[in-house]
Amino acid sequence: MYGKFIGSLSGFLYTYILPILLIGGGLYFSFKTKFVQLRLLKESVKVVSEPAEDEKGMSSFQALMVSTASRVGTGNIVGVSTAICLGGAGSVFWMWIVAFVGAASAFVESTLAQIYKKRDKEGGSYGGPAYYIENALKSKTLGMIFAIVLVLTYMVGFNMLASFNINSAFGTYSFYNPKSTPLIIGGVLAILTALSIFGGGKKISEVASLLVPVMSVAYIIMAFIVIFKNITTIPAMFADIFSQAFDFKAIFGGFAGSAVMLGLKRGLYSNEAGIGSAPNAAAAADVSHPVKQGLVQMMSVYLDTWVICTATAFMLLASGIAPNPELAGAPYNVAALTNNFGAFGQHFFTFALFLFGFTTLIGNYFYSEANLKYIFGENASKFTLTIFRVLAIIVILFGAGMEFGVVWDTADVLMAAMALINIPTIFILKDPVIACMKDYISQKKDGKNPVFKVSSINLKDNTDFWQDTKATKVSK
Repeated sequence: MYGKFIGSLSGFLYTYILPILLIGGGLYFSFKTKFVQLRLLKESVKVVSEPAEDEKGMSSFQALMVSTASRVGTGNIVGVSTAICLGGAGSVFWMWIVAFVGAASAFVESTLAQIYKKRDKEGGSYGGPAYYIENALKSKTLGMIFAIVLVLTYMVGFNMLASFNINSAFGTYSFYNPKSTPLIIGGVLAILTALSIFGGGKKISEVASLLVPVMSVAYIIMAFIVIFKNITTIPAMFADIFSQAFDFKAIFGGFAGSAVMLGLKRGLYSNEAGIGSAPNAAAAADVSHPVKQGLVQMMSVYLDTWVICTATAFMLLASGIAPNPELAGAPYNVAALTNNFGAFGQHFFTFALFLFGFTTLIGNYFYSEANLKYIFGENASKFTLTIFRVLAIIVILFGAGMEFGVVWDTADVLMAAMALINIPTIFILKDPVIACMKDYISQKKDGKNPVFKVSSINLKDNTDFWQDTKATKVSK
C-alpha cells in the first residue's frame, strides 16, 4: 500500500509541479544573474584552487568535495541507467537542461548560505537553508520544517537508496543470495560509514577530498575507453538523444515514464541544484567573499551532470547493449561494461559503484548532522548525536534490501519536498545575492581579490560574518 501511494505522489509532483519549479526557477535565476553559469565559469575554476583564509577553516576545494561527494554518487551511475532504460535516450537531454538552468539556482542558494552563515566556537562557520530562512525570512518555524525534511531526505531517503544501489551491483554475481547478501553488503557499508561519521565533520571532508577525485577520474577513463571503442555509434547516439527528447507524442501519451520526467527526476537527484543541500557545505567554506563559494557550487553541478553523468550516458548508449526496462539500474551498467571488458568490466563497475556510494553516504550524513544541530541547537548533546548516528547506520544496513520502486519513489518525494521549500525561498531572497554578485564583479574589475562587507550592499540583517571590522581581517 505504501509503495502504491508513494509512487502516485511522486508521479503527481514530477508531472505537474517540479517541471515548472525546477526549469522555471532555474531560467528565472539565469536571466536575473545574466547567465552567471556562463559569464563566470572561468572564474569558478580559478576560485576552486584558493586555500582557506584560515588554516583551521574548510577550503573551497574541501567544501566542493563534500558537496560533490553527495552529488557524485550512485545517481550518476545507476540513476542515469535507470532514466535511459525507463525514459529512453532523450532523458539525457533533459538532464543537461536541468543542470544548465540549475547551475544558476545553485549559485544563488550557495551564495545566500555564505552571506548568512553562522560562526562556531572555533571561529569556523556553518549554515544552510534553515539558517537563511530563519535569519532573512524571519521564520524559525519554516527553517525547522526544512531542516527536518532535509534530515529525512538525506539520512533516510538518499542513504537508503545509495545502500540499495550498491547492493544491486552485487546482484549481477552468481554468488548473490537475495536473503543474505543485502544484509552483508549493508553491514559492510554501515561499518565503514560509522568509522567515518564518528570522526566528525572535518574527517568527512578529508575522506571525501581523497576519494572523490580518484574515483571520478578512474570511472571517466573507463567510460571514454568504451566510447572510443564504439566511436562509430556516436552520430546515431546523438540522434536518439535529441529525437527522443522531443518525441512529444510519446511524452504526453505517458508522461509518468517519459524522457522529460525521468530526465528531471534523475537530473535533480544527481546534481541536487536548487533543493538546498549544497548550501550546507558551502556555508562551511572559509572564503573572502560569498560569491566565491557560489561559483564553486555552480561548477559542481557541471562536474556532476555534464561530465560524469554524460560520460555514463555515452558509455551506456555506445556500449552495444540496447536499453530496456528489465535492465533498469545497475544491470544495464554491468551489461555495458561486461560487453566491452568481459568479467573485468563487472568487477570494475562493482568497485566503482561501491566507492561512489560510500562517499555519497558520508556526504549525505554531513548535511543531515548539520541540520540536526539546527533543530537541537549547536550544543546538541553527545547522547543525541550518538543516537542520530546509530539511526543513520541502521538505515544504511537495511536500505540495501528494500524494493526498487519504493526506494526510488521515497527519495524522489522527499527531494521534491526540499525543492518546494527552498526554491521559493531563494526567489524571495535573491536581491542580496544579485547585489553581492555585482560587488564581486566590480572588485574584480578593479584588480582586487574581492573581500565582502555587508555595508557594500546595504544589507540590514544581522550576520555573524562580513561586518566591516571582521571582513578586513581576511583581505590579502
